[in-house]
Amino acid sequence: MKKFLLGTVALIALGASVPAMAADLAARPYTKAPAYVPAPIYNWTGFYIGGHVGGAFNGSNGFGGTTDNSDGRFLGGVQIGYDYQFAPNWVFGIEGQYSWVGSNNTNVAFVPAGVTYNLNQKGLGSVTGRIGYTWGPALLYVKGGYAYSDYSESLVVTGTGVPVAFAAGTKHDGYTVGAGLEYLFTQNWSGKVEYQYYDFGKTTFAAPSPVGIVGLSSRNDEHTVKAGLNYRFNWGGPVVAKY
Repeated sequence: MKKFLLGTVALIALGASVPAMAADLAARPYTKAPAYVPAPIYNWTGFYIGGHVGGAFNGSNGFGGTTDNSDGRFLGGVQIGYDYQFAPNWVFGIEGQYSWVGSNNTNVAFVPAGVTYNLNQKGLGSVTGRIGYTWGPALLYVKGGYAYSDYSESLVVTGTGVPVAFAAGTKHDGYTVGAGLEYLFTQNWSGKVEYQYYDFGKTTFAAPSPVGIVGLSSRNDEHTVKAGLNYRFNWGGPVVAKY
């Protein structure tokens, strides 16, 4: 009995000392959990302006059944547009674009008639709609719509430079189609590469009879490759994913 009483007293003393020992320990420091920041979803909605450079190449449907000069010509220009993102990875937009064309004279000698066909082009323009699919900062798109070109066509006597016939008008309407890839470096800056095909139909000459030309025609189409940079106003800012 004596031993039992001594053991009970010892347990009671130990229980009383545990809270005191715990009170002497330093309090555990409080660490705030890091805030969760959801990943941004890039927002393509908004207006943009920009510029581009590239090259233009004549199509293979040349004057009188021949092939036009296919040497590349430098082009540079500007664009302005608006995009709207929906559904949520699809982007629809409209864009106006104009390119100035350098080294724009194309000359093709038409030997049977003793004349040279001359195409003098100043610029290319277009107003197109585009539809694209976006994942992250990338946008793959196709485009198409109205095209415009400022050029003149004439026939000159080979070796003399004397003009014998001119095509009517210098302002030509047509259509254009193309495709490209655009990438958002930041929410306000994007770069793109694109291919665009232009078709302005056919021009038929009715040259004077001394030259011996009746009803010769030229198909005016072009291929272009461009690299561009856009500034996006993006007034709404980036969209943030919600969970």
